[in-house]
Amino acid sequence: MKTRLIRQTLAAATAAASLWAAGPAAAQEPLKIGFVYVSPVGEAGWSWQQDLGRKYMEQQLGDKIKTQFVEDVPEGADAERVIRDLAQQGNKLIFTTSFGYMNPTIKVARQFPDVKFVHSTGYKTAPNVATTNARFYQARYVAGILAGHKTQTGVVGYVGAYPIPEVLQGINAFTRGLRSVKPDATVRVIMVNSWFDPGKERDAALALLDQGADIVTHHTDSTAAVQAAEERGKWAIAYHSDMLKFGPHAQLAAVTHHWGPYFTREAQAVLDGTWKSDQVWGGFKEGMVALEGFGPAVDDALKADLKAKEDAIANGSLNVFAAPIKTNEGKVVLADGALDDKGLNAMDYYVEGVVGKLTKN
Repeated sequence: MKTRLIRQTLAAATAAASLWAAGPAAAQEPLKIGFVYVSPVGEAGWSWQQDLGRKYMEQQLGDKIKTQFVEDVPEGADAERVIRDLAQQGNKLIFTTSFGYMNPTIKVARQFPDVKFVHSTGYKTAPNVATTNARFYQARYVAGILAGHKTQTGVVGYVGAYPIPEVLQGINAFTRGLRSVKPDATVRVIMVNSWFDPGKERDAALALLDQGADIVTHHTDSTAAVQAAEERGKWAIAYHSDMLKFGPHAQLAAVTHHWGPYFTREAQAVLDGTWKSDQVWGGFKEGMVALEGFGPAVDDALKADLKAKEDAIANGSLNVFAAPIKTNEGKVVLADGALDDKGLNAMDYYVEGVVGKLTKN
C-alpha cells in the first residue's frame, strides 16, 4: 500500500510538472488567422487593401498571431471549400472578404462552432459569425462633389460590379454629390457582373468615355478604369485603394477603405476571450473610409472644401441620403427625414441623375 501511494504521489507530481512545463508554451501558441480574398492581391484594389489590413494587424500583434491568406477565390462552392479548409487547418479566426462568401461562411461556421468568422459586406450573422462593412457611400458622395467641380461635359462614367445595395449606395451617393455642385450633370453606369475582370472593366470604361464622360470611376477591383482614363487623357476617381501610380495624370483622388485597426480589434478580442458576434459599419467618423491620393489637378482650396464635407458627414450635420430622394423614374423614395440603415441595405434603384434603367440580377 505504501509503495502504491508513493507511486501515485510521484505520478501526480510528474503530471503537475508536465502541465507546468506545457503551460507557458501553450500560452505562447499564436492565434491562427485565415483570410479569403476574392481577387489576386496584386498592387491595388479591394484585396490589396484587405491585405494591407492583415499586415497592419501583424505589425500590431506580432508573434501573438500567425496569419495566412488564399487569394483569387471565386464566390460559391470554391469559397466554401477554402473556408472549410482554413478551419480544418486550425485557424480560429477567419475573415471572409467578399459579399458572395456570405452563405458559404454561414454554412461552414455551423460545422466549426469553436471558430470565429468575420464576413465583409454581408448581413447574415450567427453566434460565431460577425459582419463588417465600411460606409463607402460617404466617401463616394464627397468624390461626387469633386467630380462636379472638375467635369466639363457634365457626364461621368461609373463601372459597377453587380446591382446589389452596396454598389447602388455608391452610385447613388456619388450622383447626389455630383449634382449638389452641378445639378444637370448625369452619371452613366455599366455593370460588368464581376468584381475582378480587368478586360471587362477596361471595355466598360472606354465605352463610357466614348459616351461623353470626361471622368470615370468604378466599383470593381482592378486598376483598369484608371488606366483607361490615363490613356485617353481623361480623369478618374479610383476605388478601394490609391491608384495614382497607375494614372498619375488621370487620378483626381481615390475612395479608400481601411481595415487594419478593425482586424486588430477582432483578433485581440479572440485572444482575450471577449469576442462577440456583432455588425460593424463604419465611415468617416470611425476612420474606415477616406478620400485621398489627390492628383495634381486638385488644388488646395478644393481639398479644403472636400475636407469640410467629410467633417460634416462625420459629425452628422450632413447626411448623404437626406430627403427628398427620388428614383430616376420619378418615384418618391423618401419625402422627409433621411434613409436609415435598413433603407440603405434595401436599396434597389437609381436616383435622379443616373441615366438608364436598373437591370437586376
